[in-house]
Amino acid sequence: MAFTVKPDRGDHIIDLPRKVVVGFGVLEKVGGYMATLYGRGSSFLIITGPNVRGIALNTILDSLQDGGFNAWDSIVNDASVYTAARIAEEAAKDRVDAIIGLGGGKSIDVAKYAAKTGGKSFISIPTVASHDGITSPYASLKGFDKPVSRLAKPPDAIIVDVKVIASAPRRYNIAGFGDLIGKLTAVRDWRLANMLKGEYYGDYAASLALMSATHVSTYYREIAAGSPEGYRILLEALVSSGVAMCIAGSTRPASGSEHLFAHALTITAKNPPLHGEAVAVGTIIMASLHGINWRKIRKLLKTVGAPTNARELGVTSDEVIKALTIAPTIRPDRYTILGDKPLEQDVAYNLARKVEVID
Repeated sequence: MAFTVKPDRGDHIIDLPRKVVVGFGVLEKVGGYMATLYGRGSSFLIITGPNVRGIALNTILDSLQDGGFNAWDSIVNDASVYTAARIAEEAAKDRVDAIIGLGGGKSIDVAKYAAKTGGKSFISIPTVASHDGITSPYASLKGFDKPVSRLAKPPDAIIVDVKVIASAPRRYNIAGFGDLIGKLTAVRDWRLANMLKGEYYGDYAASLALMSATHVSTYYREIAAGSPEGYRILLEALVSSGVAMCIAGSTRPASGSEHLFAHALTITAKNPPLHGEAVAVGTIIMASLHGINWRKIRKLLKTVGAPTNARELGVTSDEVIKALTIAPTIRPDRYTILGDKPLEQDVAYNLARKVEVID
């Protein structure tokens, strides 16, 4: 298959993590890992949430201080541009060298965006495996005009303790599986945009993202069982997907029409589901449009315990239909299988009903 490339794309700069650690009990060694990246006496600001604070914060603080570093924490209660601005100001005032995001999507997204605006390094230490934002240089924050990811700071290091991830609520880790399955349609959307719009397409980044999806699909039994080895596989795939975005210089290999649906659902739903859960259902819908086996994808998601319909997402049929109609407008610059115009309501209804997302 031939692909076209726009000649005026400019310099292609790839920022990748300098260190990735995935293992058991690794949070006790954070100080040692940082010693290979930062000089003794460097300072770290740890961003975490009130519910996560007691899980691993003291272990990390002790390890950093034992390693000759200065470290303290700041609690965030929301993931907004205003909170990220406050953290950036705090980091500048205290002259920290790096901002650590400890927790789920909220803490990590605030930390990486604050690092970008404040010109600091960013370190990702996730406590759940709910999405590939643990690696990507993009953040989803409230306060922008639309609920889409914005360029932030790529992580200098990613440190993931499988023991901590395995003890997290299962729902969050299964959401990460759903986010990865979304790459099956995201890459096809990217390829379509290349063929129809001449958008840049990176075959290597696309292949890496697809490999992340196929890898967890192969080991779905281990992930469904919630075994430590299953979660290690899930985490490595999430890291791989994030690296694909770093290589591509955009979220394209990991985010397509299924993500547009997920973002739209955060607008239309009274009680929005987890991001990866919405992506999972969106993938079923978009797989049908792409002509790939949506039933097989649906069965796979169902087997691991991911939601496959509106009821399991905790949303209404009307909210799903509305999300589908507005999904193409969420990012007008991003061409996908949904086209570039809002869907008619009857089209959205028939599509969602065909794939059994609504009754």
